[in-house]
Amino acid sequence: MKKVVYLLVILFSSFGCSSDNNSNSNTVDSMYFPPNDGNATWETKSISDLGWNTNAVQPLLDYLQLKNSKSFIILVNGRIVMENYFNGHTANSVWYWASAGKTLTATVTGIAEQEGYLNINNKVSDYMGTGWTSIPLEKENLITCKHLLTMTSGLDDSLGDDVTPANLQYMADAGTRWAYHNAYVILQDVVSQATNQSWDNYFYTKLRDKLGMTGGLWASGTDGTRTYWSTTRNMARFGLMALNKGKWNGTTVINENYFNSEISTSQNLNQSYGYLWWLNGKSSYRLPQTQLQFNGSLIPSAPSDMYMGLGKNDQKIYVVPSKKMVVIRMGNPADSAVLALSDFDNVLWQKINALYQ
Repeated sequence: MKKVVYLLVILFSSFGCSSDNNSNSNTVDSMYFPPNDGNATWETKSISDLGWNTNAVQPLLDYLQLKNSKSFIILVNGRIVMENYFNGHTANSVWYWASAGKTLTATVTGIAEQEGYLNINNKVSDYMGTGWTSIPLEKENLITCKHLLTMTSGLDDSLGDDVTPANLQYMADAGTRWAYHNAYVILQDVVSQATNQSWDNYFYTKLRDKLGMTGGLWASGTDGTRTYWSTTRNMARFGLMALNKGKWNGTTVINENYFNSEISTSQNLNQSYGYLWWLNGKSSYRLPQTQLQFNGSLIPSAPSDMYMGLGKNDQKIYVVPSKKMVVIRMGNPADSAVLALSDFDNVLWQKINALYQ
């Protein structure tokens, strides 16, 4: 009996001393966060260790290559399961997030609220002053920060990405119409005014740096609109924070209540939209540049609990809590230029599903 007890002690001790630094570790249920060391260190987990279908890997990679991808990452419990680069892109190459970066603005706005600088239910004019649009004052005063977060400002979405006052014109009362509109970037000015510091500085110190991210905001068009550029692993870091509902390695970056609002239906016009996040698995959805409503889930082949940052030309942040998974895709448009969603998403998820089904 003593020998049995002794053997059990040795056995459990050996489990307790196992290190996550071993990429073949059997610790698959614990959540891992990479150190803030510029991405030099990141634990991995192999397809075979997860019991996934290794025969499904090459068809997925072939599809990504065919569809003009530059990079692709799958994380499970924070560990890298797949990391692949195509067409001359490398782990050190930077690429733009496009509208997938709207999720950054939503999160930083929430951080400013939790620090007491603003309230998203307040009207935008409380922070920007009047005249930030060219619409009548009584209509402008209807627009709250939350309307910008939810794409329900009522501003005319047909006038392009320019957000100067002359280009922000009336289409409908705030809260009565959902339309994908670049006016969300006014939230960056709101945060800047409320915190009395530049958007860049507040974003970098309150979010980017806390996640160990690198990269920066650079102009992406002639209208002066800026977007975030980074390596693929940096996008994966943000996705990992999102998987953990605003926490990073035990530290709360954005409070969970606000983050849960980010990834929940935010209004009754587009069930598949939160606070600048797209939501899968809802009963209906609307898309950019149309007022049509479509029945069913955004990406039928993908998990129903998935929430997404979707950017022009198929920049993707997919977060799947039920599978503790983050999937990142960067690249050129898979087929033709698109604002957010394309048929590529549905086929891609069929290929991903084949890994573990």
